[in-house]
Amino acid sequence: SLSSAFQEYLRHLGLQDFPCGLGSWNKSYHTGRRRPCRVQPGQEEVVLDEETPEALLELLRDQHSPWALPRDCSPQDRLLKEVAVLAPELVHGSKVYQVLKSLRMVDKGVEEVDEGVLQFQQLEELILSANQISRITSANLPRTLKVLELCCNAVGDLEDLCSHPPPELQHLGLGHNRLCGPSQDKFLTGDFWPNLISLDLSFNNLTDLLGLVSQLSSLQKLRVLVLQGNPLALIPTYRGFLVDSLPKLSILDDIYIGPDERQQFCGLARQPELSRSEARVVVSVGEMKGVPDPSALQQLEVESEAPVITCSYFVTYEF
Repeated sequence: SLSSAFQEYLRHLGLQDFPCGLGSWNKSYHTGRRRPCRVQPGQEEVVLDEETPEALLELLRDQHSPWALPRDCSPQDRLLKEVAVLAPELVHGSKVYQVLKSLRMVDKGVEEVDEGVLQFQQLEELILSANQISRITSANLPRTLKVLELCCNAVGDLEDLCSHPPPELQHLGLGHNRLCGPSQDKFLTGDFWPNLISLDLSFNNLTDLLGLVSQLSSLQKLRVLVLQGNPLALIPTYRGFLVDSLPKLSILDDIYIGPDERQQFCGLARQPELSRSEARVVVSVGEMKGVPDPSALQQLEVESEAPVITCSYFVTYEF
């Protein structure tokens, strides 16, 4: 589950270890937490000086420090580490859920978004790319979410996600999943996503261009759309039909829609018969190796009794 993966992530991050957390190196250790030390006869009690928060932070930030954060660490790692220095009580127990507004759990083997995620009451961005999620229940998502990224999972059904979706969601990423059209098109409307600005549906198995466009047209705030990698993107009039059908769209398949392009395709939306469910594929063979060149064979004499060998070749394309 996502909750268990997050707890494992915290253990690996070591928020209670020097220079983070509570200990003799900061004042929080001395405010009622310090255990009395035993001094042998004839010895003096030695109290180590405490470090300032600035000095502890420098140990995290200085690349020459043995406690320095890796250069490629995420902003989430850096935030939690620094909070654990400045206010260690905030990353202790359930309080850590209130610190994060953005949670990134990529390639952690997550299969389920469980009810424990609701503890992130301030969460606005949830990145769950490259996991093993096949279904996601919207009742387990914080209502504060504005970004939900599920790229490279196994999502094939949106019904549970749309049962009670976060009302303020602005970006929904479903690229590289298992969505099949037209059964899932009905969940991509303004009734479910009234504030959606960006939608990524790339590299799924969506096939019904006309049906999908009729649903997407209800997304009044949609400005960014990615559909490349679906079978419907092979239709010859695909881009022009979308550009003319969704006049508020600004970016399609990572390409800006300019005034010239919109003028070029003006009126195409009123000719749906041009968007037929067929594709045209042009294949150019540049070079073939291991095949004898017929022009290099010597011509046989007319009356020669030598056997004639005929070779035929074929190429198979699988889609």
